[in-house]
Amino acid sequence: MEEHSWYRRLTAEERSWVGLVVEAGISEFITWFRNHGDVAPSADLIFGNAPQELTRSVSLRQTIDLIRTVVDVVESHVEELAEPGDEALLRESVLLFSREIAFEAAEIYAGAAEARGAWDARLEALVVDAVLRGEADASMQSRATALGWGSVAHVTFVVGTAPVSETGPAAAIDSIRRAVRREGVEALVIVQRNQLIVILGGTERPVPLMAAVADHFGEGHIVIGPTVPHLFAAGRSARAAMSGLAAAPAWTAAPRIVEADALLPERALAGDERARRTLIARVHRPLVQGTHGPLLQTAEAYLEQGDSLEATARSLFVHPNTVRYRLGRICELIGYDLAAPREAWAVRIALTLGKLATPEAPAPRFMRPRPLEETSKGQSADW
Repeated sequence: MEEHSWYRRLTAEERSWVGLVVEAGISEFITWFRNHGDVAPSADLIFGNAPQELTRSVSLRQTIDLIRTVVDVVESHVEELAEPGDEALLRESVLLFSREIAFEAAEIYAGAAEARGAWDARLEALVVDAVLRGEADASMQSRATALGWGSVAHVTFVVGTAPVSETGPAAAIDSIRRAVRREGVEALVIVQRNQLIVILGGTERPVPLMAAVADHFGEGHIVIGPTVPHLFAAGRSARAAMSGLAAAPAWTAAPRIVEADALLPERALAGDERARRTLIARVHRPLVQGTHGPLLQTAEAYLEQGDSLEATARSLFVHPNTVRYRLGRICELIGYDLAAPREAWAVRIALTLGKLATPEAPAPRFMRPRPLEETSKGQSADW
């Protein structure tokens, strides 16, 4: 065992399990050899007592190395172990036995990997479903940790149409997972109905990454939610992306890969209350607060005058350069350029939503009429 550095890194319990496997292998070989190889050697008798978790601690390559070491040891002591004249038979038997055991070990590892993959896929689906539901509870944390996502930072929810495949959703999931990991990014991937959902982890630049793997999606828009600090805050990113996917067809010129924030106007019109509040907070509130009254007045006038500097200046009784200066200040303040048609439309919607959300001033209260006995004769009551 001193030849293998990996063996020294195992825990005491894992070393004991490896020792039992080796002893079982030698015992099985002796039994098989005494029966003149009439029955095929059984790997179940060798690996059957080892726990399933050992396949995680000891890889298939390491298992083969272990078998090779045992063969080398037996071959080096053939003269001592074999009866005179049976040395060649013992060598051939050891090689045949080790070959059969190696093949069966490979099957065991393949089965363990398949079972582990199915279990991981189940965990993955449960974690993504919890993100969609916004359930960042202890069970989600446990499952995410089991998948290695307990400490993954910079998480982004992405959704698009699943590709049509004769081999089913598994092929689409595997292909995009491999493509994303080639870019050095972690990914949780599921297909839900006809939607391909990807949760990216470990990147602050999801847009260029999705551009590189967009071919693995089906036709239609790919909507990217906002990047959040960790998986347990990904519900916010998921809600924005799912809302954006539903609203994307309303923007005729929308790019195939589009961020959910770029679809705020469509999402707000479709009834997304979070999108409405976000637009109001980004556009309406900064313009109405503090000393920005002239900017709000200028924005409204500019939009009403068909984006004309001169017409806006005349309506406000100011110089066109003043309007131009104020438009620059508006862009700095809210991040929207009113000279761009798309952004001007978003601002118009935000201002309208802000007005609708602002409580109206209370209606003036009418004075109560005086009692009739207090009124002069021949005069009507004072209302």
